[in-house]
Amino acid sequence: MLEDYTISTDKAKLNIDLIHQFLSKEAYWCPNIPITIVQQSIENSLCFGVYWGDQQVGFARVVTDQATFGYLADVFILPEHRGKGLSKQLVAFIMAYPALQGLRRMMLVTRDAHGLYEQFGFQPIANPENTMSTKTFTSY
Repeated sequence: MLEDYTISTDKAKLNIDLIHQFLSKEAYWCPNIPITIVQQSIENSLCFGVYWGDQQVGFARVVTDQATFGYLADVFILPEHRGKGLSKQLVAFIMAYPALQGLRRMMLVTRDAHGLYEQFGFQPIANPENTMSTKTFTSY
């Protein structure tokens, strides 16, 4: 990890207000998401906080059964800490995390970070006609 930055899976360290603020105001994928939904998503996911000293500066979570499948979601680094390789370090940490080893599949959805995720083996779905979903965008 870059000097002065750490990654932790300790949910007690997460700054829920900061995560909610970023997701509801800055993230294109969940504008206006209620804090109760953010809290519930954290409770039911494997979470990764990025810290500069004691200050949280990034976040990601994986929705997983820790046996066969994982969905990487809500990945962000605060703007003032970008450009230092933190996103790459965070994704590398997640992909090496012991509870996520041996999964049959890890998925994500991104509009603009394909280059980052391709470094870790993510690629477009080979048979998108086999992939289904319900609503792809919910307005809160």
